[in-house]
Amino acid sequence: MLKSFRYLLFPFSMIHWVILFFINKLYDWKILKSATFNFPIICIGNLAIGGTGKTPMTEYLIEQLKADYKIATLSRGYKRRTRGFAIANENTTAIDIGDEPMQFHQKFPDVLVTVGEERLFAIPQILHQKPETEVIILDDAFQHRRVNAGLNIVLTERSNLYTRDFIFPAGDLRDIRSSIQRANIVVVSKCSENMTEAEAKNIKKELTLTQHQKLFFSSIDYGAIYHLFNNNKIELSTSMDALLICGIANPTSIKKHINKQLHSYEMIKFSDHHIFTTDDLKNIKNHFEKLQSKNKIIITTEKDAVRLLKYNKELSEFPIYVLPIKNKILFNQSEGFHKMIKDYIELYKSKQINN
Repeated sequence: MLKSFRYLLFPFSMIHWVILFFINKLYDWKILKSATFNFPIICIGNLAIGGTGKTPMTEYLIEQLKADYKIATLSRGYKRRTRGFAIANENTTAIDIGDEPMQFHQKFPDVLVTVGEERLFAIPQILHQKPETEVIILDDAFQHRRVNAGLNIVLTERSNLYTRDFIFPAGDLRDIRSSIQRANIVVVSKCSENMTEAEAKNIKKELTLTQHQKLFFSSIDYGAIYHLFNNNKIELSTSMDALLICGIANPTSIKKHINKQLHSYEMIKFSDHHIFTTDDLKNIKNHFEKLQSKNKIIITTEKDAVRLLKYNKELSEFPIYVLPIKNKILFNQSEGFHKMIKDYIELYKSKQINN
């Protein structure tokens, strides 16, 4: 959505739009080639810059599929300090593979978690090194058209639908709106749990999807907070005050949640995927010690937590807790959503059996 001073950046957005338009057209005209694999590949992405809930959606898919299929996730590994293709193992850290892949690895140790800047080359490596893999989930890859995924799931945030947004830097879109036509499933994310059917109907009308595309609505569920180092769980209380440590693209939802659950909170906001330093830790400690409360804690996100784990010695004396989140499909449509995903995978399995 265009906001205040960002109107001044409109000419740069027009240049960006033209570039993106022609790159997409080159793929549409087959001048630039997309690789298609005879293998079930699910891509999760968005049209905007961060903050639409791709990580919770990836975890949601893993939860739904891990009992029936051998899953691999493939991410770019943003801000990692390594390069090339890598598979997470017991010695892997967030520095090695990036915070989001590390989060997948910690939460789902039996799932193959991989990273690679060039997905076109990483996919064959997964299939070669781990031939038992039955489905690959591409995290945040929709705008990268060198790989043509068989099933594209695109998220758009309820508070900033792509239809009301504009190309970066005047807006938050990193791809042209018409790219949504390549999506098989569109999910309006971060909706209120109490969203009405009338509101959903109006959004469906605004998005004007084609008949072959399916629309779903999702919300974020927050779980009980757990200690960063010993995993002990506690419940939030209106008698608590907190210091929120947040290095994610869009903290709006988490702020709304804890504001309802706590007496008060202060926030230290870091950039998305921020790599914490010892100076940051000093800043966090100073802020926490200044909180005038006898019942105070530090709360951070799951993504930030994997980057703070290495500071066990420096932070172990503090009550620092992690707030977990989960994705939830609304309007009793979860079964329909799961069926679409599994039908897609089973289609490939039946082809392999027949061949």
